Parts: sequence; C-alpha cells; structure tokens
Amino acid sequence: MPAAQAAPDPDLTVSQVTLDRTSVAVSGLNTYPVNVTVKGGYHSGNSSDDHAVLNVYLERTGGTGGRQDIVSTDLKRTGGTIENGTWTGRLNVASTANGTFKVTGVALGPYGAPVAGTPYDVTPYAGQTLTVRGTNQPRITAAVNPRVVPWGKPYSITWAVTNSATGKPYGTRVPIGLGVDVPCAEGGSPMYRTGTNGLIAKSYTAADGDLLNCAHIYTDPYYIAGQWISVARPAIVSAAPAKAAAPVGSIVPVNGSVYHVTRSCPVQLQRLYGASQWRTVGTGNLRTSGRFTLNAQPAYKGPIPYRAYFPACSSVVAGVSKTFYIRGT
Repeated sequence: MPAAQAAPDPDLTVSQVTLDRTSVAVSGLNTYPVNVTVKGGYHSGNSSDDHAVLNVYLERTGGTGGRQDIVSTDLKRTGGTIENGTWTGRLNVASTANGTFKVTGVALGPYGAPVAGTPYDVTPYAGQTLTVRGTNQPRITAAVNPRVVPWGKPYSITWAVTNSATGKPYGTRVPIGLGVDVPCAEGGSPMYRTGTNGLIAKSYTAADGDLLNCAHIYTDPYYIAGQWISVARPAIVSAAPAKAAAPVGSIVPVNGSVYHVTRSCPVQLQRLYGASQWRTVGTGNLRTSGRFTLNAQPAYKGPIPYRAYFPACSSVVAGVSKTFYIRGT
C-alpha cells in the first residue's frame, strides 16, 4: 500500500518570503550567503514553540547542477510574536545549484539534512526566483578495493573530490562525510578530511558491504555534492538437473540458487554449441529464497553440456554455475 500523503502544517501561515538577492555567482567549494526573511506565524498555542525556527525551500526550475533543491538555514524569529512575526537567516548557495530556483514553500524546522525533520509537507509559497551561476562544481567518485568484494570480506574505498570542470583536486583538505546505511539517507555521517590531493581512503567491515555506502560534502543545512554506492558482489551460482538422463525432447527441471541474492533477478539456462559457444535455451527468475528452476530439453542422444548463467543484477556481477550434463536417451 502506498504511504498516506502528508499535508502542510495547519499551524503555519506564511505571508511573505524575501530573498535579498535574485542572482549570485559561486565557484568550487564556496557558498554564497543570501539573506532570507519570512513573515508569518505559528499558531500551535504551545509555549514550547516560542523559539520555533523555519526553513525556506527552493526547487530547481532550470539549468543543470548536482542539486535539485536547496534549503535555508534554520531561520530564527527576530521580530514580532510567534503568531505574527519575522524570521531571518541565510540561504547558503552552492556551485552545484547552478541554474534557476524558485521559492516553493516554508516548513517548521529544524531541518535534518538531507531529510526534513517534520511530519508535514512544506507549506506552499510561490516566491522569488534565484538565478545561480555555479562553476567548478565538486564531484565525488569512489574506487572500491577489491573492485568486486567477496561475500563476508572487508574492503576499502578511496573517495576522490575533484573539480568537475578540470578533473583536478582543489588543493585543499576538503571536509567530507563518510557514511554507511542510515546516514546515507538521513544525514549525520561521521566527518573526515581529504588530503590536499582530494583523496581519502577508508576501510569498511564485511557487514558494511551489505549496506549503502556514501560520501557527502556539506553546507548548512544540506549536502552540496554526494555519491552513493553499493559495492559490487560476485555471483555464486549453483545448478543441478533433476535427472542425469532423460529421453530426447522431454523436460528436465534444473534447480539452483544464487548465493545471497533475494531479488527477482533473471537467470538463464545455457547449452554449449560446438567447442565454446554458449547459447541461452531457457530463462527464469530468482524466487525470494534465492533459488530458481529452469527447464532443460535434451535435443539429441548423448551427454549435453549445460550451465546456469546469472546476468548482472543490482550490485551483483554476472556469473555462471559449473557445467553439468544431461544425457539424452
């Protein structure tokens, strides 16, 4: 069942959102601070909300860059009352926001990057457009060692931060968050620094390989560049025919499994033609148990070589079973 659609916070009203600039230029790892003012009110009637903060949201309307939306810092109330007040603060604009963005709404903070810390949708507000000229945008890449990580074995990742325009590092020690699993979706990755060559190598446990790995470069309160990866895994395929011999033209079930794969990935039954040409003669899909059943049909009398072939699926690379034989009779 799909999740129920949230609704805007009924206690939040917004009468005005103002940016003190509508055009900025920003390069590399820098950010440009744009002053933001919100006029509105929060009508919960709860005194604990007197120090409530707000966040302004902007969504991309044109151009290309690594960010599809940007968010202000937590805006604090600097005038009026909680029910009829003024909130001010900054919007930190990154080079990866290259393009045009439009103010689309306001929400009660604090913002828990990269997921908003509120059960409500953003309260809509059609506001100003901000044009960003972003250059020398940062790019994060990952080199996993070994390239295909054996199941149950540790590994390492060398993360690289480079200037996407030049392909070279920035020559500074870049603060970078490196996370596993939950922080990759909700923020809060432990922080490190790259070398001046833009590289940082990190060791990971065997268990980390079953989870999402990520790297982020942050500004307050969101990430300006990120990379998410699932490490490549080997396909360990086993297969065996239900019968070692069968009449020509009859159906012989071939049962097998792919280790640690529970997705409905395709599997192929292949037969050897000539000395080295394997051709697909049957297809099927993995069950959630990781097992599969394919149907072989001996085409002639004598031993016929078969194998099960697993095409690359998700983060698991392609693999084959050992060759097995069915004797046509």
